[in-house]
Amino acid sequence: MFAKVYSYGISSLDAYQVTIEVDVSAGLPNTIIVGLPDNAVRESKERVRAAIRNSGYQYKPQRVTINLSPANIAKEGPSFDLAIALGYLAATGQIDTTRIAEYIILGELSLDGKIMPIAGALSVALGINREKFKGLLLPRANAGQAAITNSIDIYPIQTLTDVVNFLADPGTIAPFKIDTSSLFQKINHYTVDFNDVKGQAHVKRGIEVAAAGGHNCLLIGPPGSGKTMLAKRIPTILPDMTLEESLEITKIHSVMGLIPPHESLLATRPFRAPHHTASDVALVGGGSIPKPGEVTLSHHGVLFLDEIPEFSRYVLESLRQPLEDHCVTVSRAKRATRFPAKFMLVASMNPCPCGYLTDTRRQCHCTPHQVQRYMGKISGPLLDRIDIHLEVPALKPLELMQHRTAESSSIIKTRTVAARTIQQQRFKSEDIFANAQMSQKQIKQFCLLNQDSQDLLKTAIEELKLSARAHDKILKVSRTIADIEGKAEILPQHIAEAIGYRSLDRNWWIAE
Repeated sequence: MFAKVYSYGISSLDAYQVTIEVDVSAGLPNTIIVGLPDNAVRESKERVRAAIRNSGYQYKPQRVTINLSPANIAKEGPSFDLAIALGYLAATGQIDTTRIAEYIILGELSLDGKIMPIAGALSVALGINREKFKGLLLPRANAGQAAITNSIDIYPIQTLTDVVNFLADPGTIAPFKIDTSSLFQKINHYTVDFNDVKGQAHVKRGIEVAAAGGHNCLLIGPPGSGKTMLAKRIPTILPDMTLEESLEITKIHSVMGLIPPHESLLATRPFRAPHHTASDVALVGGGSIPKPGEVTLSHHGVLFLDEIPEFSRYVLESLRQPLEDHCVTVSRAKRATRFPAKFMLVASMNPCPCGYLTDTRRQCHCTPHQVQRYMGKISGPLLDRIDIHLEVPALKPLELMQHRTAESSSIIKTRTVAARTIQQQRFKSEDIFANAQMSQKQIKQFCLLNQDSQDLLKTAIEELKLSARAHDKILKVSRTIADIEGKAEILPQHIAEAIGYRSLDRNWWIAE
């Protein structure tokens, strides 16, 4: 007795078809799963056996061989449970098999036959061959994710019995429908706002410049000065995501199982803040079966590294490639996997180990050597890749007690969106969308300076001993400042402000 059922697996961020073949024969009672299954797949035979019996069907003591094809690709996760169960029921003649090959079947089984949520539903819906299959059967909790593609009929299921009844009569379950555009507009809002932040006008200005040009930035200040509070509000002033970007990040989070049940779409830009104990694999991705890391989960959003000197130096150095290439390549013996990583890096740090070197109200007890060693935890090449350094001072009591309403995120966002619109027009024939991504050729083309601006930049380079990369960063930031003001030409005041955002290049922590 033999049966064939179709499902899908996830490799990297994409889905691939898996054919599940079930053979039931006489012999010593045993259930064998082949086709490079991981532990979760191997354990599915126990879940399947209990689910079948508790749903009112028979699971007789026979020899059962289950093959997951293609056999040369590692299979992982419990999403094949339901398809395996249906394959067994079909092979033993307990269900109608007329329509079983017309649908893709996904779902994790609980012991009582209920269908549990799975990871990667959106990737599967995007990858299905619509000419070969009529629809996708998957857990009700994942139906919204899959339905936003509008590419194939999605049938939400709750129990093993629901699937059996549907295969006998497809009219028992109606396709799940969703209005993607209205849903996108409805959930596109944030719970935080820049008007919550008191004072720090010059820091907000620097963050506005960073957001307008997609620049990486570093916040330096004593504990309690508001660095984390400011960083969390950066996504609120970035341009709204397009539906295409939303689908892209929803797909990434879906594969990682990070979308809450019954939620369909991520419409706000990601904000990821990994702990400083995170490994390089957790940050940039990897593993025996490559998985995306935090840099990919923050794609089209913000990656926030709080207290960046506390991160392992090796971990921080692993950021250099994704910051330059906007992607991560994970190489293994059999193949290389590439994950997208277009993110805005925002980091924060104290000015010294105790944190109070720049605080006018509290005394710092660190020695110059301790301060220098602390600042040296961040390598020069990594600092060069951070465009904007912002000093965040501790607020004075009067600033804390004031009741004046600060500028809201929506007002700041108006200016950043206007600047991004200018950049989109400028780079419409290029493969970039913001000033921070300009290449050397594009810098020469779009960052032309008059004589006064050239003289000012030359003096800064000589006095601060800036690197070639820092020189380019100043030009990019200057271009963004000019865009915010609607100026076609980069003026000396734009260069001066950009130079002011390179505070760590002045080595102010080194004692004379």
